[in-house]
Formats: sequence, C-alpha cells, structure tokens
Amino acid sequence: MPDQRVRISRLSADTKMFRKILIANRGEIAVRIVRACRDIGMRAVTVYSDADRASLHVQLADEAYPLGPSPSRESYLVIEKIIGVARYAGCDALHPGYGFLAENPALARACADSGVTFIGPSPEAMEQLGSKTAARYLARDAGVPTVPGTLDPIERSEDLSKIAQSVGFPLVLKAVAGGGGKGMRLVEREAELDAAWRDASSEAQNAFGDGQLYLEKYLFRPRHIEIQVLGDQHGHFVHLGERECSVQRRHQKVIEESPSPIMTPELRHAMGEAAVKIARAGRYTNAGTVEFLVDAERNFYFLEMNTRIQVEHPVTEMVTSVDLVKLQIRIAAGEPLPFAQRDVALRGQAIECRIYAEDPDNNFFPSPGKIRERRVPSGPGIRLDDGVYAGWTVPNEYDPMLGKLIAWGSDREEAIARLRRALDEYYVGGIKTNVSLFRRILAARDFQTGAVYTSWLDDFLRGEKLNGREVADSPACDGSALRAAEDAAIFAAALWHMSQNGASGKLEGNISAWLGSRWKLEGRRQQVDHEPER
Repeated sequence: MPDQRVRISRLSADTKMFRKILIANRGEIAVRIVRACRDIGMRAVTVYSDADRASLHVQLADEAYPLGPSPSRESYLVIEKIIGVARYAGCDALHPGYGFLAENPALARACADSGVTFIGPSPEAMEQLGSKTAARYLARDAGVPTVPGTLDPIERSEDLSKIAQSVGFPLVLKAVAGGGGKGMRLVEREAELDAAWRDASSEAQNAFGDGQLYLEKYLFRPRHIEIQVLGDQHGHFVHLGERECSVQRRHQKVIEESPSPIMTPELRHAMGEAAVKIARAGRYTNAGTVEFLVDAERNFYFLEMNTRIQVEHPVTEMVTSVDLVKLQIRIAAGEPLPFAQRDVALRGQAIECRIYAEDPDNNFFPSPGKIRERRVPSGPGIRLDDGVYAGWTVPNEYDPMLGKLIAWGSDREEAIARLRRALDEYYVGGIKTNVSLFRRILAARDFQTGAVYTSWLDDFLRGEKLNGREVADSPACDGSALRAAEDAAIFAAALWHMSQNGASGKLEGNISAWLGSRWKLEGRRQQVDHEPER
C-alpha cells in the first residue's frame, strides 16, 4: 500500500486550501484539530466559554475568542455566536469536531449562508442519515440488513402492545433522536412495556426535545462493530475497516480497538461494502461511521450512522496510517480521495481507552478539580490524545473526558501489553480517574480472548460487586441494586455540594438544580459518550 501519510500531505495543484479554520468545540478534539491545522500549515481559531478560558485548546490556537457563560446552551450550542466568531475572525472553514453542534444540520446551513465551508457532510445528508428511522429506510432500500423492528416512530402508545407482540420479546425501545443510550429501555416481557415506554419517552424528550420512540428486537449478547467510511465530492467512496466497540458501560463506549477480534476477511468485505452502500445512497461526503450489531453467528445488522468524526478515530489512524482529520479538511476543500479501496490495508492492532475524571471504585462518582500533577506514558506504540495539563482545573459543566490513551502493537497481544504498561505509567494527581478500571478490564480473561459483547462490562462490574460470584447465578443480575447505589451516591454528592457552598433554605430545590447538571445527572447514569457529545 502507498504511504498514505505522504500522499495526504500533498496539495493538488488546482485545490484552493483554506486559510483559517474555526474549531467549534473544546477539549481534546479541539486540540486534535488544532494540530492537524498546524501540520497542513493553516491558522487555527478556537472558541471558549468562561469555564474554558485557560484550556489547552485556547493556548495552542493561533486565535481564540470568547463565547460567554459556561453553560453550553449559552456558549458552545449557540449557532449565532459560533458563526459570528467565524465572520469576525475571517475564517473560511469550520470544523465541528464531535458532540455539541457536530450533527446539527442548522450549523451546516448557517455556514453555507455565511460563505464558510462546513467540514462535514451536507445538511441534507446529515438529516437523512442522522435520523435513525430515516437511515433504516435507506439501509433497507440499499439492501443492507437491519435489526427486526419498526422503521417508523410508534405514534400511539395504544399501538405499542400489538407491534411488540409481532416483533417478539425481548425487545428494545429506542429514541428516534437518541444517542449514547438515552431514551433506551430493554423490555423482557409485556408487563414491563407500558412503564418502559413512559420512562424512555420522557428521557428522550428531556435529552433531545423529541420523545418519539421506535423498537427493535433484542439481540442476545451482540457485538457493536462500526465501519469508518470516507466520501469525497467527486463520487468516490472507501472504507477503512472496522472498530470493535463492544466494551461499553450503560451503552457508552469505554474501550475501542481495530481490528475486531472476530473479524474475517469475508466479513470485513461484506460489512465494508454495506457501509459504503449506505453512504453512497445518502450522498454522503467527508468522514462518517456506519454502526452495526453482529450476532454470535456473525450476522450483521445496520444500527445507525454517525455523521461526524468519532471519538475513537485514532485506532483507525494507527492501523491504516491515515490522518483522518487532515483528510476531512482535504475533502472539504474539494480534493479527491488520494487512494482507492484496493490500497487500504490494516497493519497491527490498536486499542484505545477513554480516560475520564471519575472514580470507578465509587460508583463512577465525578471528580472535577485542579490537576496538581501529571505524568504521561510514552515509549513504542503509545499515543495520548488529551486536552489537559498540570495546573488546569477540570470544570464540572461538560463531559468529563480528559483524553484517550491508545496503544499499537504488531498483534493484539502486544497491543494489550503495551496498553497495560502505559496505564501503569499514566498518573494524574488532584483528581480521580478511571484508569484503575482499565487495568482490571485488560487483565480480564474475557477481554484478553476477545469474548466481549455490548453488556459485557456491565456484567463484569456487577460480578465485582458480587465478590466474584457468577453473575448468571445471582438473582441480583438485573442491576437494580447497583442502580440504587449509584442514585444514592448522586444524591449524597448533591447534599455535599450544597453544604460546601453554604446553601440553606429550600435544599430540595437546590439539589434539583445541582442534579440538573448534564454531567452529574446524565453523566452518572450513563458514561456520557459523546463528549461534550451528544
């Protein structure tokens, strides 16, 4: 395969490259995009809220502009402010990163109206492929298998029982506008259906402003495998192989790797072709990810498409030597893809851990605060994408991800060994991190043999709670006791927070306001994936 790093770094003679890019995001992904801009030789402009004034992405940028108050709804989620900065700074392109407004067609349209190139798909493609139900129709029409269930939102709760019986139990209710496990409920029997419908719809409405639901047949211990696709403005499409994302906590990815331990050349070809079919049918451009569920017989089913760069994109970069962020910029500038499908090859194994400011030994309790000391790993095969430094205070207004630690090896055994070594070297003082969780996961026999599935980590954690007894043999395996313990921890934290700030009077109202924090409520009940994501 040609050296793609060399080919991607070379500009086409007839391409007009951007002069200045606005990065409409924060944290490690903003730092990642700043570095890509530097590699290409263009100016990087960042934005920041009051809480992020001293953040690393602000310090590394060529220019940085304030957006206002710390809450994201008053800063990073305000399209008018983002576009205003782009105009004022003279930016000719905008990269949304992931999370926040990255999958909002309104931002892409606002960029077009302002003469700013949006580094991503068209708003029409985003609308079609970003909607779970619309994307399922597209997949069906393209001949790509989908999980049995409804293609349309269920309009009336009265129809729910009839539809559920036709699909069969167990099944899963999902939010049409959802992501990250929000608005999702597993229903094992009909008696649970009405309560699950109410809870999922209410959660979806609160999280996305849209309470519509659809349902799918529940697959027993499936794997979550996604395919990285690329499409340029000249009608060329390629895929860059798969990422295994089955190690999840409450539907939030924790560890990702490439290639998947279960992959065969035949399955990779079939899944890659299916992903490209969907991208082509949706007239997709730029980088995107098509997600699938794979059952024990290696049957795969289309799940959804993410119309942006993924958090876990580094593992694909490590095994393909393709800089995806730089390639995003090239494609948006009008360059054709610099390689064909036959040129793509995966070399070695890469594994990524998402490092969060939280305490896994205390019900994943959040750990904002000042980083007093920091020691980062290095050595052969190690990469760290983060946006923090010693002396920086981790805010509690946003997603608590500090960064991603990635290890590459010539095979999976070497990648695991290098990642375990890197985790032993990694140290952050002043706050808690979930590094100890990764040490336990990587030491687990199931992980080492690749015998994981989407609920494996939840089962693993419950097994630890039960002092090592087999989860399947325990009546507590439904997780209700664990959920109660986590809720109690959240409430206790609220009481502590109020007392520390001298709160008095109507404590219940103060607690409700505190629990309203996106991090402390949603982040504790689901390990927030998307980043400030979504």
